[in-house]
Amino acid sequence: MKNQSPLQEIHKKGIYGDYDNKNEQDILKVKEVSNLKILQIAKYKNSIVSITDLKIDGLALSDKPNLVVTNKETRILWSSPNTWLVASENADILSKVTSIFKETDFAVTDLSYSRAIIEIEGKYSKEVLKKGCPFNFNELNKNNCANSIFHGITLTIDLIDDSPEKIRLFVLRSFGESLYHSITDASLEFGYKSI
Repeated sequence: MKNQSPLQEIHKKGIYGDYDNKNEQDILKVKEVSNLKILQIAKYKNSIVSITDLKIDGLALSDKPNLVVTNKETRILWSSPNTWLVASENADILSKVTSIFKETDFAVTDLSYSRAIIEIEGKYSKEVLKKGCPFNFNELNKNNCANSIFHGITLTIDLIDDSPEKIRLFVLRSFGESLYHSITDASLEFGYKSI
């Protein structure tokens, strides 16, 4: 079975919006990320297992709200108490996770094909999100994440870097096109390059 990208029909490469007479670094970059495995790990309420000794690719799960732990291939986002989202370029991440997190204590769910991921990069990335999201982006720093909405669409926000700003947005696949249109529409003011 061939994996189809959630945005393959609408994500077209090119430069759009108000990009005339602007430096390349001032133009936003918008792209779809489709090479990640996405897993959700949820610890059962009745589990007495401590998460402090459990690691994925050398990364310990964080119990601090909105914190992301990361290495070169994998990012683990705190999603809610005792729930984490794992985004990894490692194709074998599911087998690694299921060998570490026993099904008697954790629910591990592969969300890879049920999510669309949009990445925005550039110094106006937060400004784009402020146009449709009630979250206070002044409090969002590098390796922080948040669950919020953008024009009524539920999403997970992952701030990968802050110089330049690089933000990944995780959304249900069925809302991917709507979010893409909303994000690119909000980006027109700054000019954006679809890559």
